[in-house]
Amino acid sequence: MNKKTVRDIDVQGKKVLLRVDFNVPLENGEVTDDTRMVCALPTIRYLLDNRAAVLIMTHLGRPKGRVVPEMSTRPLAKHLGFLLGQEVLFAGDCGGDESARVSSEIKPGQVAMLENSRFYPGEEKNDPELARRLAGLADIYVNDAFGAAHRAHASTEGVARFLPAVAGFLLEKELRVLSEIADAPDRPFVVIMGGAKISDKLPVMNRLMKKVDALLIGGGMANTLLKASGKETGKSLVEEDRIADADSILREAAAAGKEMLLPGDVVAADKFSAEAQARVVQVDNIPADWMIMDIGPETVKTYARTIGRARTVFWNGPLGVYEFEKFARGTNEIAKAVAEAQAKTVIGGGDVVAAVEKTGLADRIYHVSTGGGASLEFLEGRALPGVAVLQEK
Repeated sequence: MNKKTVRDIDVQGKKVLLRVDFNVPLENGEVTDDTRMVCALPTIRYLLDNRAAVLIMTHLGRPKGRVVPEMSTRPLAKHLGFLLGQEVLFAGDCGGDESARVSSEIKPGQVAMLENSRFYPGEEKNDPELARRLAGLADIYVNDAFGAAHRAHASTEGVARFLPAVAGFLLEKELRVLSEIADAPDRPFVVIMGGAKISDKLPVMNRLMKKVDALLIGGGMANTLLKASGKETGKSLVEEDRIADADSILREAAAAGKEMLLPGDVVAADKFSAEAQARVVQVDNIPADWMIMDIGPETVKTYARTIGRARTVFWNGPLGVYEFEKFARGTNEIAKAVAEAQAKTVIGGGDVVAAVEKTGLADRIYHVSTGGGASLEFLEGRALPGVAVLQEK
């Protein structure tokens, strides 16, 4: 990575505005999964150890420019204090009078958290005035929010135009690992793609097609590819306007001698419901009034064998309707195969990360990315606004 990091600047006695991605689940005002918070601790501790005063910004949920009390970051400040073993101050706004007061009072070695950046319409609009107010709080800007780096928002891109701007350790690690698998993967290189829509994944599939040895497909996006290959998919989710694109991908893979695996058997259901009737059927025998909800057991075995031979694995997107336990088996079984693979394994996307953590083998994954969308855009070759604006080394 050719961007400066916190190692490349003097933070001693400086006020540092640190953008993190603490978009974590809350239940009754308590953090239920602090993975993303833990990932940012090395940067926070480095800044504190080097006597910086740290002002932390994050978004939480999708309040759409309105103040939504249950999406306040106040519980995050409390939990971060527990993780750090010290008090975390709280500012009840983001770029307003309260933030300015906290900024004026904070001392080196102290840390404060600002209110949800997305409570303000100017955040997602990348309003220069909001960015200027945020920049006025500090001497240095550090972006450690890889999960939001593909967004050109005031707190990710705009503010970096007014302050010396560098990367945190998490952002640095994400870019290094993703560059490794995009530029020089150990082979065989296997990519697993899932999720609902093939339209979301077409650009990265096109780019990775030149690099992969095998592409394993599941989730709703597999339905469109199955339809393009001549299968009847019943009432399954299919992007009819993308069938031509899906057919093109299949032909390109065949012409390039790439192994693109689609489900051979699936778990079909009579309705989209956790209580639906379900049975395993071959993809040639899907009932006309039923829908595909998960990959089948034979497909799981086939995919697992391919993963077992891999030296590099990248996985994004669940392989079935993961939110319903009855249709989570395919995703969970592939999660076990990835965790047990003797390969450089990289996973991204909330559902996939949760599945691997559920197996209890997450510590055997080479890298768990904190950004599903950001990792896809990076692998697609697109510039991430929150990265592009940082200072070059």
